[in-house]
Amino acid sequence: MREILGRRLQRLRNRCQSLRSALSSALSSALSSVLPSAPSSGTPSAEVGTPAGTSTLLDAALTCATTWQWPVLPGVGRAGGDSARCACPDPDCVVPGAHPFDPGLLAATIDARMVAWWWTRRPSAPVLLATGGAAPCAVSLPAGAAARAVVRLDAQGMRLGPIVATPTRWSLLVAPYSLERLGELLYAKDHVPSSLRFHGEGGYLLLPPSAASGGGQVRWEREPADGIGSLWLPEVEEVVHALVEASSGAPGGGSRLAY
Repeated sequence: MREILGRRLQRLRNRCQSLRSALSSALSSALSSVLPSAPSSGTPSAEVGTPAGTSTLLDAALTCATTWQWPVLPGVGRAGGDSARCACPDPDCVVPGAHPFDPGLLAATIDARMVAWWWTRRPSAPVLLATGGAAPCAVSLPAGAAARAVVRLDAQGMRLGPIVATPTRWSLLVAPYSLERLGELLYAKDHVPSSLRFHGEGGYLLLPPSAASGGGQVRWEREPADGIGSLWLPEVEEVVHALVEASSGAPGGGSRLAY
């Protein structure tokens, strides 16, 4: 049964990846006659109609897409005079502003012209990373517990990758993993704290300097290392094992990673 499910999941992943690539290529081709070409070297220009003072999010999105080769797309953002509600049609949205809507997640791209087109028209849109595939994945946990765990892991000499922080949760970036691999990892554990969340294939992660859904701003607790191309990321097994170990021994037999 596991082998059958694994083959079905693999076919689904391949189909999603093909759709994402096809959509990105189609959008890029459609815009090629409208937008100027990106410079031949360096970071693409962010001047395509960008008003002064609104290029921070665009710059961040271009860095993710062109320097680190991470597929990004704009989040739905907020609406209303006080920007208190999500711009999506759901009046009870639980992550206001911080999720894909239009464009959808499959539109995520590393194409500089597409990224520039999105953010020069919606300069305040949050930056979303489409996790999985060839892009980083993440393991997130409550902010307070994460801060304590990171201190402990640093003291143990464990090498960690970039860490994205919001006022309520921290996300530890890890190397891409498949759904089957994650399932086998969790199945092998006697206990995994329920506060852990996994941002893998078909998921997304809010990146700095976007506005966090619960208020405040997303920031880098640990910034990606300088350099062009792929960044080093730890394997998900190493991070989950370390977090589970760090969570043990709380008073009363509980978890140190609790909310």
